[in-house]
Amino acid sequence: MTMMKKLLTSAVASAMMAGGAQAAISGDTVKIGYLADMSGTYRDLAGPNGLKAMEMAIADFGGKVNGAKIEVVSADDRNSADVASSTVRRWVENDEVDLVAGLVASSVSIAVSDILEENDKLGIISGSAASSITNEHCTPNHIHYVYDTYPLANGTASAVVKEGGKSWFILTADYAFGHALEGDVSSVVQENGGEVVDTLRHPFPTPDFSSFILQAQASGADVVALANAGADTTNAINTAGEFGLTQSGQTLAALLLFLTDVNALGVEAAQGIQLTTGWYWDMNDETREWSDRFMEQTGVRPTMVHAGIYSSTMQYLKAVEETGSDDAQTVRKQMMATPINDMFASNGKIREDGRMVHDMYLAEVKTPDESKSEWDLYKILRTIPADEAYRPLSESKCPLVTSK
Repeated sequence: MTMMKKLLTSAVASAMMAGGAQAAISGDTVKIGYLADMSGTYRDLAGPNGLKAMEMAIADFGGKVNGAKIEVVSADDRNSADVASSTVRRWVENDEVDLVAGLVASSVSIAVSDILEENDKLGIISGSAASSITNEHCTPNHIHYVYDTYPLANGTASAVVKEGGKSWFILTADYAFGHALEGDVSSVVQENGGEVVDTLRHPFPTPDFSSFILQAQASGADVVALANAGADTTNAINTAGEFGLTQSGQTLAALLLFLTDVNALGVEAAQGIQLTTGWYWDMNDETREWSDRFMEQTGVRPTMVHAGIYSSTMQYLKAVEETGSDDAQTVRKQMMATPINDMFASNGKIREDGRMVHDMYLAEVKTPDESKSEWDLYKILRTIPADEAYRPLSESKCPLVTSK
C-alpha cells in the first residue's frame, strides 16, 4: 500500500473517531508480537527481559482490554532483517497480530516497518537507535519510542567537544544504526568546532577489536568514539583498556552505552565515561518502585529499553481502551493525542513523524568510591529538554511531515 493510501486511511480513521463511529476490537483478542534479539549481541539491553517488561504492563493493565483478552507471542529475530521479515509477515497475515513491539536492530526495524505498512498494522520500536526510522524511513504505521541517534549525538558528542575533544576517530558498526549514529555525531562535532579525522566501520557483530583499536590509536585523534552497541561496545572498551588507549591520552567516547553494559564492564573499567540515556532506574521514587518490581522478577535492574517497553505497552493498551478499537490508524492517532506521563517520561508526546519525544539525560559512570551498590552506576549531569534533544520537524525528511 502506498504512503498516500496510508495517509487517506489515517484521515478516514480520524473522521470515524471524530464522528463517534469506531472500529471494534477484531475478534475477542488483542494480540501483541514481541520481536527482539533474544540470544545475541543485544540480548541484555532488551531480549527476554524486555518481554518480561511487556508482561508486567499487561498484568498491571488487568490482562484484558474492554473485555478482550491480551495475548503475547514472541520470537528471536537473531538480528536478521530476513528472519524478522518472515516472522512478522506470518504474524500479521496469518496469526492476526495487532501490534509488533520490542524491535532492536535498526535494520530489523526498518524491514519490519515496511511489512506493517503493507498490512496496516502497528509497530512500536523501543530498542533501535537509527534516527532515520522516523526521518527518511518513517511510515504511518510505526512509533519510535525510547531514543535515537540524534539525541545521543547532541548529548554525548557535544559535551565531549566542549570539554576539549576537538579531533575525532569514529569506530562504527557497519549497518543502518551505526551509519546513522556516525552521521549524526559527525554533524554535531563539526557544528561545535571539532573535526572528524577518520572513520572505520567494523562488521556486526565483531568478537575481536584489536586491529580496529590499533588503527584508532595510530590516528592520533583526541577522541575515539564508539558508534556501536551491546557486546560490540563492551568488547571494544575492554580491548581499548588492554591496549592502554586512555592512558596514552586519548578519550574514549561510548556513544550508546546501556546500564547492562556498564554493569558487565564494572565501574573500575567504565568510570568517568559520559553517555546519553533516555531513562535511569534511580532517578526518583516512581522509577525506583517500578525498577524494584522488575528486579524481583528478573534479578537485574532495567535498561531504558526495558522501561520504554513497559511504558509503550501501557500507552498502547490505554489507546485501545479509549477508542474501543485495535485498528492501527485509530490507535496510533489516539496515542499521538495523549501526553505520556508515567515512570518513564513526563509530558512525552508522539509527533506526526512517529517520534516519541521526551527529556534525555547526560550521565557519567560513577567511580568505585562513588558507587554504593552493584547497580548504583550513573550520575545524572544534566537534563536535555525534549525539544532540544530530538531532530526538529523543520529538518525532517518524513513524508508525513513534509507533505503538509
